[in-house]
Amino acid sequence: MNTLDLFRLDGKTAIVTGGGRGLGRYMAEALSDAGANIVLCSRKKEPLEEVQREIEASGGKALALECDVTDPEDVEKVVSAAVETFGSVDVVVNNSGATWGAPPVDMPVEKFDSVMSVNVRGTFLMCQAVGRRMIEAGSGGAIINISSVAGIVGGHPDYMQTVGYNASKGAIISMTRDLATSWAPHAITVNAIAPGWFPTRMSGGLIEKNEERMLDGIPLHRFGNPEDLKGVVVFLASPAASYMTGQTVVVDGGATAW
Repeated sequence: MNTLDLFRLDGKTAIVTGGGRGLGRYMAEALSDAGANIVLCSRKKEPLEEVQREIEASGGKALALECDVTDPEDVEKVVSAAVETFGSVDVVVNNSGATWGAPPVDMPVEKFDSVMSVNVRGTFLMCQAVGRRMIEAGSGGAIINISSVAGIVGGHPDYMQTVGYNASKGAIISMTRDLATSWAPHAITVNAIAPGWFPTRMSGGLIEKNEERMLDGIPLHRFGNPEDLKGVVVFLASPAASYMTGQTVVVDGGATAW
């Protein structure tokens, strides 16, 4: 096999949660470029439909579905629709996420719980539903959970106090390891990506207010762009990463290397 063919996803189907904007959109586009059929899902359908139109205009295939990832029935409907429409589920990218900022002593418990529900429960429910289908099909698959450098290091108290978000992203890293060892006998790889600072709707306000301070903490002295993430997600989804599981790939411009 030609080396570049290892990165192809022709005939595969990938579910991308939170695929209507930001990092999810970048990753959905990348997987489509590599040949995969894309199933986009999030609570708001309109942004998903825009991404669907762009993918289809580029010659790809996509399906946009409304989904609350914390609801098991919604999650199961998405997985069932993916199989009914495209015949299989081979890749899932668990990107849907939420955050809330407040000093730990002031963090509203209901906001902490809400963040944990979307980020941890939502990731688990989609992994569980997809994992069942992959095990039944017997053809393996690739699960990619989106963590964050916030799950590896503490936030800077001057501009990032998000204890629920940090805790949830650390939990995703541990969940990834456990699912990887549990499902390795079924040829299902489970890995995570931990992005650093990428300008998105979620991070845009912080970056605007603290740009220079943030850049001073990044050895490459720039924020991430779509191309910095696209190759990583395609790699983890593709046969090129078939001997890699339980790992977290940090994409942060070197920020955690200090």
